[in-house]
Amino acid sequence: MAPYGWDADWEAEFAPYAERRLLPGRVVRVDRGQCDVVTADGVVRADTEFVVPRDPMKVVCTGDWVAVDPAGGDPRYVRTLLPRRSAFVRSTSSKRSDGQVLATNVDHVVVCVSLAAELDLGRIERFLALAMSCSTGDALLHGPGDSRESAPQPVVVLTKADLVSAPATLAHLVQDVEASAPGVPVLPVSALHGDGLDVLLALTGSGTTVLLGQSGAGKSTLANTLAGEDIMDVRAARDVDGKGRHTTTTRNLLVLPAGGVLIDTPGLRGVGLYDAGSGVGQVFTEIEELAERCRFQDCAHDSEPGCAVRSAVEDGELAVRRLESYRKLIRENQWIVAKTDARVRAEIRRDWKRKGAEGRAAMEAKRGRRA
Repeated sequence: MAPYGWDADWEAEFAPYAERRLLPGRVVRVDRGQCDVVTADGVVRADTEFVVPRDPMKVVCTGDWVAVDPAGGDPRYVRTLLPRRSAFVRSTSSKRSDGQVLATNVDHVVVCVSLAAELDLGRIERFLALAMSCSTGDALLHGPGDSRESAPQPVVVLTKADLVSAPATLAHLVQDVEASAPGVPVLPVSALHGDGLDVLLALTGSGTTVLLGQSGAGKSTLANTLAGEDIMDVRAARDVDGKGRHTTTTRNLLVLPAGGVLIDTPGLRGVGLYDAGSGVGQVFTEIEELAERCRFQDCAHDSEPGCAVRSAVEDGELAVRRLESYRKLIRENQWIVAKTDARVRAEIRRDWKRKGAEGRAAMEAKRGRRA
């Protein structure tokens, strides 16, 4: 089980279930109420009937470590999930505040961005905000306070780099992404020519890596390249917009020949934030640092006097696009959190009332000057 990430900590966590003669295993695929679990005896098909909670955040997911029935039963069941060390979560595409867990027990998050289409820096910032705010195990399964919490490390991989013929142009694109991903490695990669793959192999050579991105971003091609064989189906992207055709329909966990574990995911059309406030702050560190110099602690960086953020925009030190993207993600995250947090809802209502009063005062002052 060691190639799949089994270690002494997992063994200690599993000890109570070993006494019940259950087997440890890692979920490599989930499909319609059943899952494939790799165990020391090989891959077994197990039913998830006993681990189907109402909370979607606790549903069995690819990457989970579980306790499964020993051989002899038909069907075999997953009896419990071990506490997760980390989980990549997005909000569902519905108008509800539910979260959807995409991958668990992840050490590295590779955000795949195709250079076959125009760069969408706002989408990259959104992916990174989620990656940097990955929820952790006990917070998802048993409550906060797990000392083994670990935040997955993100990296942006610019795929299909061979389509950019001019080195200067490629360097400019890398710089644009680096400016939108402070402190995050940005790696141009060509699966066709092998450029950048040595660096990526070194990154994925230990721990568990999840590939994320839109359809057509080249995730399946990258997975095949890292695996050294054609495991995932690959289709050409549409010429009109560079988008793919959802060749990957499930999340699959693969052991890489050079070491490490890889989780490939279906293309994501929607990337909704889910309690990603800390991640947004890390993606926009320069804005957070500027905000500390604002005159007012609760400055909205809109029309308040003494706003260091707006001053930076006016001086050309901060791009307007970055500030607009920051505001958008902050608003969206507040909206999601407010659905389940009464305190946040109250704070938002107070902010609305304050801004309304300020607006009315400004209008009255304006009318007074005219009179």
